Amino acid sequence: MNERIKRLRDSLGLTQEEFGTPLNIVRSTIANYERGVRSLSDRTIADICRVYGVSETWLRTGEGPMLAPKDREDEITDFLASVLRDRPDSFKKRLVATLARLDESEWELLANMARKLADEEKKADPE
Repeated sequence: MNERIKRLRDSLGLTQEEFGTPLNIVRSTIANYERGVRSLSDRTIADICRVYGVSETWLRTGEGPMLAPKDREDEITDFLASVLRDRPDSFKKRLVATLARLDESEWELLANMARKLADEEKKADPE
């Protein structure tokens, strides 16, 4: 499991300290996990999977995909969390704030416009 911890951390582009911070684990402990000096508890494994969206099967055995598949709710949650962390004047934050103020008729108008755009795209690229 130690090599998978390092592989996960590297794939996320995080230092040992950055990887450990949201888990409340210090850098030296992460280093010990990666070197195989220290074993991970079931609680730590569960925390890593929850925080980083990792498949527990992959983390424990190396089988299957590294990242657990996300459903639509998880994707939306992740996106909104990234928007909240973004700069106050970012386009994403301004766009989401504007969308949040739409009433039902405006949402219907937006849905109709999206359908029209999709139809036009199909006509332009019939494959």
